[in-house]
Amino acid sequence: MQQRLTPFVFAMVALVGLLWGLNWPAVKFMLREVPPLTLRAAGFTGGTVVLYIVLHVLGHRLRPAPREAGAIAVAGVFVVFGFNLLTAMGQMLTDASRAAIIAYTMPAITAILASIFLRERLGWRRILAVMIGMAGLAVLASVDLGALMAAPAGALLMLGAALSWSIGNVLVQARVWSLTPLALTFWFFVVSTGLAWPLALWLEPEGLRQMPSGATWAVFAFHVAGPMATCYLLWSVLLRRLPATVAAISILTAPVVGVLSAVLLLGEPVSWQKIVALGLIVLSIAITLIARPTAPAAPDPA
Repeated sequence: MQQRLTPFVFAMVALVGLLWGLNWPAVKFMLREVPPLTLRAAGFTGGTVVLYIVLHVLGHRLRPAPREAGAIAVAGVFVVFGFNLLTAMGQMLTDASRAAIIAYTMPAITAILASIFLRERLGWRRILAVMIGMAGLAVLASVDLGALMAAPAGALLMLGAALSWSIGNVLVQARVWSLTPLALTFWFFVVSTGLAWPLALWLEPEGLRQMPSGATWAVFAFHVAGPMATCYLLWSVLLRRLPATVAAISILTAPVVGVLSAVLLLGEPVSWQKIVALGLIVLSIAITLIARPTAPAAPDPA
């Protein structure tokens, strides 16, 4: 059942934005020593183990309903595997702040898909919030538009990641699941792990032969415990409490944290465009959070 934004839900939104924002420079840092497929395969494995331990402690049921296995696999391919794989590959071709900017076109994509497939009403507040948020991202992208146009592969990969994420989120909310959000997230990681390791072993055989530095291992521990396990768990809960569009726009805090942390931790340049863009994104978040969520019509049975 979807609810209005409560202090508890607001705290979850803030934590997701903080951890996912810090994940952008974290992944960029690890990619210096670990190839993208290997990094994602290891991250999925770590997330699977952490979530299984939490499930076991809490006593959640893991076995899905007989007809849910296929739907779980498809949703997992989009919301976890596709998004994470494409973002890692995209960051190999562009910097962390630009990657975060492009990836967070997903609120607009989610809004369009949710209005079509979930019959969510796009009230004027949500439309305004999306427009302001997208304007902020456009200003931020204009920091180095020439370089972006000259080498579009990284941008296209990030746009593909945004589309994958949005499709996955709509698929998650389009039906009533027999499993808890935590158990559902666990299976998404199982599916992603099973897909990532064969690809990593086939395309990156050198990945397991290279021993990362201690700093990379420390960042990897944060990556697994925070962005991979905690954030996906909280996000799955948010989708049950908020309409898909509101939930997607609310985590626009992540690119704000991503850009600022990339500047502070990786030494990426700061400009007036970035400052203006961050102001627009914060305004978009404020409009979203004060808007009264409208529950979507019941989706067609899957």
